[in-house]
Amino acid sequence: MFVVCGEALFDVFATGDTPTGMAMDARVGGSPFNVAVGLARLAQPVCFLSQVSRGFLGERLMRALATEGVQTATVQRSDAPTTLSLIGLDPKGVPSYSFYGEGCADRLLSSDALVALPAGIRAINFGSYATVVGETAATQRMLVEREQGRALIAYDPNIRLNVEPSLDVWRTQIDWMLPRTQLLKVSDEDLRLVWPGVEPADFAARALAQGAKLVVVTRGGEGASGWTAAGRVDVPPVAVQVIDTVGAGDTFQAALLTWLAERDALSAPALTALSKDALGEALGFAARAAAITCSRRGADMPRRAEL
Repeated sequence: MFVVCGEALFDVFATGDTPTGMAMDARVGGSPFNVAVGLARLAQPVCFLSQVSRGFLGERLMRALATEGVQTATVQRSDAPTTLSLIGLDPKGVPSYSFYGEGCADRLLSSDALVALPAGIRAINFGSYATVVGETAATQRMLVEREQGRALIAYDPNIRLNVEPSLDVWRTQIDWMLPRTQLLKVSDEDLRLVWPGVEPADFAARALAQGAKLVVVTRGGEGASGWTAAGRVDVPPVAVQVIDTVGAGDTFQAALLTWLAERDALSAPALTALSKDALGEALGFAARAAAITCSRRGADMPRRAEL
């Protein structure tokens, strides 16, 4: 059983003017939401740990999770509103972003929610803005501490400066997670944001020295690199006609976790023991999954049969 922690929200796209206002197209989303769906589509048992509104938007999020096969017994419900991320165009045609999240449900996860977690958890995935905002961040830290040595901790910072603009907050969070994380994935874009000028190999060496067993840096159209105690492995990008890259990083994480689960490698000792050939296979599998997502509109992640 996987547990994925974090936010579920709506991305709301302005699609044009109407006689009395504007038309909007609202899509379910959120990086952790996508990771949970990605795992379910790859035939992995997964539950989602978050707080979701009882309002009509929250109900739609719950239906989406249920439809995808994500278990929701661990979802805490409340009357707080649902986070909205609005995307439109300014008068010059440049994309304009607005984020409405203060006081919303995904920031208010209380520690009471932890009692609903099932037995037999093999891995817990953390990432994105829910790790640094509100009561949710404190609850997630409590879970990280509680599960040390019991479940694999996977972490993708997935930095969102439109939610938390302070890079110092993100640096502090990453520094706190490094000695408590066994599988760390970070994009080169996020790495450049947090530590400008630091080479991925130097960051990976630091993370391994602090306790991580597998460090992966994704590089978009340039492929991905992974480091374990056995050394470094690079995989090339998968050739694909890119429609958009929404959800590609989330797909990569879900697929990497799936590859490890299918080989009973979701533990610190198993990650340490990964050969360079096995790591190359894992990264290649994840890269193929991400390429499929990039070939389709939106965060439309692949199913197991497609891989």
